[in-house]
Order: sequence, then structure tokens, then C-alpha cells
Amino acid sequence: MGRRGFLGLGVLAGSSLLLAACGDDSGSVSSAGKEGGTLRWGWSTVTSWDPVTSSAGWDVHALSLAYAALTKLDEKGNPVPALAESWKYNADGTQVAFTLRDGLTFSDGTPLNATAVKKSLERGKSFPGSLVAAQLATVKSVAADDDARTVTIELAATDYQIPSLLAGKTGMIVSPTAFEKDAKGLATKPVGAGPFRLTEYVPNQSAKLVRFPEYWDKANIHLDAFELYPAPEAATAVPALQSGRLDVAQIPGSQVEAAKAAGLEVQVIPSLVTTVLDVNITVKPFDNPKVVQAFKHALDRKALADTQTFGLGVVNYQPFPPGYVGHDPSLDNAFPYDPAKAKKLLAEAGFPDGVEVPLTTTGVSSALAEQVQAQLAKVGVKLTIETIPAAQATQIMYIQHSRALATDGFAGRDSAVQAFQVLFGEQGLMNPGRQTPPELTAALQKVRETPLDDPSYPTVLRAATKIAVEKMPNIFLFTTPRVLARKKSVSELGSFLAVQRFEGVRVG
Repeated sequence: MGRRGFLGLGVLAGSSLLLAACGDDSGSVSSAGKEGGTLRWGWSTVTSWDPVTSSAGWDVHALSLAYAALTKLDEKGNPVPALAESWKYNADGTQVAFTLRDGLTFSDGTPLNATAVKKSLERGKSFPGSLVAAQLATVKSVAADDDARTVTIELAATDYQIPSLLAGKTGMIVSPTAFEKDAKGLATKPVGAGPFRLTEYVPNQSAKLVRFPEYWDKANIHLDAFELYPAPEAATAVPALQSGRLDVAQIPGSQVEAAKAAGLEVQVIPSLVTTVLDVNITVKPFDNPKVVQAFKHALDRKALADTQTFGLGVVNYQPFPPGYVGHDPSLDNAFPYDPAKAKKLLAEAGFPDGVEVPLTTTGVSSALAEQVQAQLAKVGVKLTIETIPAAQATQIMYIQHSRALATDGFAGRDSAVQAFQVLFGEQGLMNPGRQTPPELTAALQKVRETPLDDPSYPTVLRAATKIAVEKMPNIFLFTTPRVLARKKSVSELGSFLAVQRFEGVRVG
């Protein structure tokens, strides 16, 4: 799906019901380097600078430069204070009150108070074309208390996922002055309260930002300016860093040794990025469950992971990696590589002589598509590869849902239920068939109703994972870490699962 939708990441985890700002996480980064300077990051540009209309999970990294959310996720994926210094649920989990930090402001000078948060969240629910509205479905109403610092969210049903949900795009607070004046303009001119303020933007080419002096955690922002560029092609990544055109860049596993040999620092940061094949069960032959099962057994995930990630990836049959609270160990070999079984299933489905299937991909994932094509050919599947421009991928894959099979990558989300909605919900971006079994819907409701710090939460979440893997058609392949190369003049980067943040980072 291109880097924006194909290599994104996210995280889902638990937290306590009441959190006070008694110590903000800063990412455990090195203090080397000096104050000030500009960091040039080869990563990705955005589909939109408006978090409400952003259409790719990968956008959250760039959006987090210009916006701050009510909460953020720490290195383990737990929601911790950000714009909100604390929050507390009522007894039955149908109301949660967030207390904002004092003296907050947006980059346009508008006060960031309870009323602003109320308006921003309400816009997420009601703005035409909002892509976060579904995530706010349980939000019944938002109230701004008279003290200007307390935002109370009334929920239509018990939902303990809200603090995690509001750590990402859904909880990024937009200046009401900006969207009341020119809502469409936010797509290219963000107005938030993040660590930086956008000063120049060329779509699909570059973005330039300067430090926002009123950012709530300004003490941990040491850069004067930030420049964002698309990630370089594999062959040009190391030269771009050596020449100084970039200071930090996402690199493929194939370039790790070259980067080290060039004297660059390489960080391999664990992530929840999961490569997956999207399957549309409303399109033949995937309307037959046995065909879906055949494909799941026909793929050698170990070979795919080793080749595509140069040994850095981990085979995975589910959306969450080992060690994550939602990972179910009983699924670690859910669909073992078994070509004979795959052929048998295809024959039982009415395709004893094989079947022809189109596979949609982008240039970014063409190597994966070709390897999948070769593996499926061994069981009689003739795969025809359709390569579409990355710029059209969002429209074709996530909005039209018009393809039978496609290479994709789960960008992750900040709450467990949100992640399941994207992958498996009837309106999920990665569920082209638009069907969800009732038992999965019931399991997700139970996840919502379980406090994140409840001892039973991991068991409840893993039960939902098991149902999803066994009942849904998505073909999960492998997880892969985030690989970043940086110049030695750049201090160590924080190891954040959900968003690559830059607290504490310095340039020499």
C-alpha cells in the first residue's frame, strides 16, 4: 500500500484508570549533542495534515510533530499524560473526565482549554468525511466544565479504551479557530499544539517546521527546526545520510550493513508493523472459505520474512507480535506451511486444477508480491500481479474496496478495539469484504468493558484475537521492526512503539 499505509505501526496496551502527571516518559534517549539545530528526517509525507481526514495510519508520525493529543503512549504502549495531566473513570466506565494542564495554547495563539478540546472532539465525530468518527462511536457527548481544564466524556456504553484511543490521531486536538475559519485548509496548514509548527509544505515532497515555544513538554524538545522528506529509495538512503541531505532515515534491512560500514548509527526498534494480505470475501474465489484456508497454508511465512526483512522480521499469524498483551501464543503456528493441504483444500473448493487470482500491490511491495506469486504457483494458483501507483492506493484499497487480494501492512492503532475495527470491523479499512462475525463483535464488546488494569484484560483481549484469526480472512505474514539509520551527530532516538517521537533528541 505504499509506505504510508503499508509500513505503518501502532500499539495497543493497558493502563490504570487514574493517572497523575508525576513523571512524564521522555523516551530514554541520549543527551549527546547540543541545543538547537535542524533535523532532516527521511520518512514519509502525509495524506493530510488534518488528523480528522488523514487516511493512512502512517501519517501519525508526521502529524505528531504538529499536534499533541490528550494522552500519549509510553515505550511499553501504556497511555500516559500529555495535554491531559490525569483522567478518571466513574464506577461503571460510562464516563471519563480528563484534567488538562494549565496554560496550554495552540500554535495560532488560541487558548487550548476544555472548550477547545470539546469542539475538537465533536468535530471528529461530526465533520463530513471524518475518518475518526467510527472510533468515537461510543462517545455520547463531551462537556467542558466551568474550570476550563476539565473535559468530561459521556459514553453510550462502558468503554475503558478511551485513554488509549485518544493517544493517536483521534485524540489530536485541533485549534477551533482554525477549523471554524477554514476546515479544508487544515489539510495543508495544520494548527495544533505539538512540538513544532509547520512553516512550509510541498505535498509529497517536503515539510519544514520550527519549534513551537509553548509546547507543553518544551523542556524536552532541543531542536530548533525539523524537515520532513519521503524515505529515500534503498540504493540512495546511505548516500543521502553521508552527504548530509538527511540526518535520520528509515532504511530497509538490506541496507543495514552498508549503513554501518559507512559509519552511520543504526537503530533497530521493535514495532507492531505486521505485513498482511487483505482478502475480499465478496469477490470470487474468496467467497469460498476453503480457498481462504488454502491460501493461509500455501504461504511459507519464514521464507517471506527472511527475504523481505533480511532476517529482521518475525513470522506471525496474528495482528500483534509476541510479547504484546493481545498476542495469543496458541496461534503461533495457526496455519503451518503445508502445500499438500493447500492443494487438497483448493480441490475441495472446486479447483482441482488450480485457480487464477489477481494480486494488487504497489511498487514499494512488488518484491513481496513476486515472492508470494512464486509460492502460490506451487499449489496451482496462478497469481496475476496488478501494480498500482502508491498515490492511488488509499482510494482503490481503503475506500473503493474493489480488489480481491492485496499486499498491505497493518499500521496499528492506539487502542485494542480501534485496531480490531480497522482490521475486522464492517467499516474497517482493511476489511474489504465488510463482514464481521457476531461472535467477534461480542468479544470486542467484552474488551471494551474490561478495565485496562484488570488482571483479566490480557485473557479477554487474546480471546478476541483468537476469534479474529480463526474467523476472518486476513492473511497475516510477519512483523518487522523499524530500522532507522542516523548520522553520529544525532543523539540516540527514543524507542517508541506507536509513534517515533523526538523528545530529548539533539543534533551535534
